[in-house]
Amino acid sequence: MTTRFEARDPLFEQRVRESFRMQPLMAFIGAELVAVTPGRCEIRLPFRNELAQQNGFFHGGIIGTLADNAGGFAAYSLMPHDAGVLTVEYKLNLMAPADGEMLRAEGDVVRAGRNLVVSRAEVHVAQGDRWVHCASMQQTLMTMHGKGVS
Repeated sequence: MTTRFEARDPLFEQRVRESFRMQPLMAFIGAELVAVTPGRCEIRLPFRNELAQQNGFFHGGIIGTLADNAGGFAAYSLMPHDAGVLTVEYKLNLMAPADGEMLRAEGDVVRAGRNLVVSRAEVHVAQGDRWVHCASMQQTLMTMHGKGVS
């Protein structure tokens, strides 16, 4: 069951998309912000050999990066317009080899407090016409009041 949230900032989507564009790592690896709604975010990443580990699967660090950003931007969508977001911690479970053509990370806020937000992300890998659940992540994020991107 997904909890419904209301954004504090009516321009949350524009702010989230701009912050995503400003993150050099996302551009470097070729990730795309597919969707953002209050408390939810989806990021996709097509496979390239440069993102693989020695067996040809997506590297676990890439999976963790996508999960961290999906959960982080889901949290950021609920923060005030003048705030920034910072990951405090996360726990990632890699459950299956990410052997496929594309990763999809879907982040959802679990609880949004004034200073701390808990979110989770589920990561799937495309294998032909099916999506295989390859990782789950839970994280805590800090609202950085007055530290928004300008």
